[in-house]
Amino acid sequence: MHHLSRDRLEAILDRARGVRVAVVGDLMLDVYLVGAVSRISPEAPVPVVHVSEERFALGGAANVAANVVALGAACDLIGCVGADASADRIRRELEALGVQARLSERPERPTTTKTRVVARHQQVVRFDHESEDDLPDDCCDELCALVRASVAASQALVLEDYNKGVLVPKVIRAAIDAAVEAGIPTVVDPKFRHFFDYRGATVFKPNAVELGNAVGSRIRPDDDAWLEEARTTVGATHLLLTLGEDGMALRSDDGTSYRIPTVAREVYDVSGAGDTVTAFVAVALAAGAGIREAAALANVAAGIEVGKPGVAVVTPDELREMIPA
Repeated sequence: MHHLSRDRLEAILDRARGVRVAVVGDLMLDVYLVGAVSRISPEAPVPVVHVSEERFALGGAANVAANVVALGAACDLIGCVGADASADRIRRELEALGVQARLSERPERPTTTKTRVVARHQQVVRFDHESEDDLPDDCCDELCALVRASVAASQALVLEDYNKGVLVPKVIRAAIDAAVEAGIPTVVDPKFRHFFDYRGATVFKPNAVELGNAVGSRIRPDDDAWLEEARTTVGATHLLLTLGEDGMALRSDDGTSYRIPTVAREVYDVSGAGDTVTAFVAVALAAGAGIREAAALANVAAGIEVGKPGVAVVTPDELREMIPA
């Protein structure tokens, strides 16, 4: 296990219980309607699904928050919801987890909700309720004020972007500036629309597809010069590039590169793994870990998460199993 002994793991986990992480971004609700198909509809050539179970899971920034509190840290979650049943469900789930939700409610926008109909372990259809328009200015001002208040009481900041309108340049700038002023690290999970608006972030964590699309070239994770160019282009202290089954590549402003091999034992379901990495890097940095330790810890956590069905959190005990004494 690279750069992470059991003693260091215990020290980080111990300190994690005393830190607070502010998470800002697009939160969503995942709804699963599970049932069986016994016939085709007489109305159209589609299957009739008899729903036997309805499951809910927190997605996006809300899933990052769930992963933060699973490590024992406190979490402020800042984002935007509609005035609808999904917002009520998200609030209840967050409250049950002990996440401090600071949400701007916008009745004119639906809460981002992804509903999947599943039969025989196969997704039949997914329907999305969402608005991808940038938030209006008055809402941005409200979010900026919430962010500043949370950052002042936190030891790390996460910006979780799914291009659903929350992380517009004004909010991004206010958040990163507040974190720099407070002297706390910022971890960014970017998406395409505002990819180059995160200058000044501590850790910028795109996946291979996102970075390749944004810089308009084939990614070269083993080429130090290419990694350095990508890091300076996005303006982050550390570029943490996630490479799926090839692990991660880390490039830092001190001129060092580091490759982290994957530790996944069995890949069951990759959904949610990126959120896990983001949360664990932020908590580890808040708890005083170095960037390599934080990345190594997050990599182990991702290896555990992809072995679970759906979007799931990773617990301290699961980490202990993977990093024996």
